[in-house]
Amino acid sequence: MTASCGEQPARRKAPQLAAAADDKDYLALVIGMDTLASDQYWKLVFREDSLLSNRPDSNANPFFHYFRGRRLIKQEWRDSAMAQFAKMKGKGPDDDVSLLRDHTILDYESRGGMMVEAELMQKILAAMKQAERLHSPLTFRFYDLMAKAYYQNENESESLEYAERHFKSHPYNTHPVIMQRHYDVSFLLAYRIDDYDKMMLYNALSRKLAVHIGDSLAIARTYDSEAQVLSKRGDFAKSLACSRIYVDYLERTSRPHEIAYNNLATSFNHNGQPDSAIRYYNKAMAMAKAQNSRQTPIYYKGLVESYKLKGDMGNAMNALDSAYGIEVRNLKKIEAVKFAEIHEKYETEKKDRNIAELSSRNALNESVIRQQRWILGLGTVAFLGGIGFLFFLYRQTKLTERNKRLESENHRLIMEQKLLQAQLNPHFIFNSIANLQSLVASGDTRESVRYLSVFSGLLRNVLEQSRKDFISLEEEIFSLENYLQLQQMRYPGLFDYKVELAEGTCPEELLIPPMIIQPFVENSIEHGFRNIQYKGMLTIGFALRDGKLNITVNDNGKGITEKSPGEQKKQSLAQTILKERFQALFTTDCQRARFDVENKANTGGRGVSVHILIPEIRD
Repeated sequence: MTASCGEQPARRKAPQLAAAADDKDYLALVIGMDTLASDQYWKLVFREDSLLSNRPDSNANPFFHYFRGRRLIKQEWRDSAMAQFAKMKGKGPDDDVSLLRDHTILDYESRGGMMVEAELMQKILAAMKQAERLHSPLTFRFYDLMAKAYYQNENESESLEYAERHFKSHPYNTHPVIMQRHYDVSFLLAYRIDDYDKMMLYNALSRKLAVHIGDSLAIARTYDSEAQVLSKRGDFAKSLACSRIYVDYLERTSRPHEIAYNNLATSFNHNGQPDSAIRYYNKAMAMAKAQNSRQTPIYYKGLVESYKLKGDMGNAMNALDSAYGIEVRNLKKIEAVKFAEIHEKYETEKKDRNIAELSSRNALNESVIRQQRWILGLGTVAFLGGIGFLFFLYRQTKLTERNKRLESENHRLIMEQKLLQAQLNPHFIFNSIANLQSLVASGDTRESVRYLSVFSGLLRNVLEQSRKDFISLEEEIFSLENYLQLQQMRYPGLFDYKVELAEGTCPEELLIPPMIIQPFVENSIEHGFRNIQYKGMLTIGFALRDGKLNITVNDNGKGITEKSPGEQKKQSLAQTILKERFQALFTTDCQRARFDVENKANTGGRGVSVHILIPEIRD
């Protein structure tokens, strides 16, 4: 923080307590971090993580896991972060460290903008009551968590009440950062419930604070907030004046914002000045397009009102059609993602149930085998011990074979689950949808439709093939070409590809396990062709020799270089899963499969060559 923020000296030192001391009050440090700006906050998180990781007792220190988890959150490794938070152990089940752990986990479980379900709300409420009972210094954080949960559930009145309780109980509620955040949040909640008096009150407090600390941008922003209040009250002339003050400031300081243009355009509409409104709606849309922002129909809806005021019903209908088209496309994208997520969850849960059932059967069979051994031991002293021994030995052999079959089926289901999760790559789907949004925003309808067609076809093929052990080589080539076309649209001009079939190779008759080639193709594109100064070339070849199907994936990229730990883990996992699939599918001595990866740089060449050898299987 700088001196211009005007905070009290005692408050400024709070988040920087004894940075070099071994007996640091980490709980006070965590609470004081609320007063830091975003860049300072993350700088402190990375610093403390580095310091604590060098201590010999780091794993026993709960705050090592706290700062490591925060660092992983910043790096977008959410699952690993949650695992770190869960390792935080205090001196007792009800101490402040345990409350900090519970708050952090509940906070991230309730994020995402979706409704907070009843079970999670009960957990948050129980943790808040526990903090209140113990008079914990972290109680204010649970009030903030309750405020956010009620806001997500569209209960703004309760959210506003807990926001007030959070601010009043915050140990740094006189700090400008805390005060400004409280005023902004309270204004938003008051706006949602149409409480004009509270809106004006919090906006006035925000302006007073901004003037006190000399923050010109914050002062200008209060005029935009005041414009929204005046507009709700129907005082459109004053609302327009306030909006102009805010936009003039943004343009004068080279900080234009599309939302500010939209608000000013709306004020012009309210004041019967449609020409000026159209001008600023167009500015907002141009800025959104330049920044590749997600398309929203709000600007077109404003244009509809402007053209209606002018009596230009033709342009009004065109703007209405555009708004409707954007809403339909946005809904379709959301529904497509939701469907894929639901289907993935369903398939995963189904396989989990099968795995649990098979595990239960294994345990039962092992118990039966143990009982039979005991009975066999007792039967040896009887007159018919010999006959009984032979009978029970036969039964034990049968049950052992059955147990092996069940273990094999269990292993196969586990591999199918890993394959499904690897195929439905959320990161790739997210990037693909983001690229589709960019194409739609650019107005290239033909390319957008082609992209969506290829993407939906690929996603459908992956979902259908994930249930099968083998598919035809023709299907595999079709899926690969869909994937490669999608990547070429994502990275135009980055690479070319070709698929080569040797003479005598009939793709309609040959069978192949699905998705064994795609991980190596992805590595070639993502790691081989990225950041090269020439156009990449990817060749995928298929040939039959001596009852074996030979598959080659050859590229001229930058080859295998030293990778970060995260990349190594991802690639190692993909190759490990492929080896396990080969072991599960080709179990006899006459049916063996293998693959190897050759770095051509070791022999003076360029790129990587992957050789996959599997048995010839025909339909």
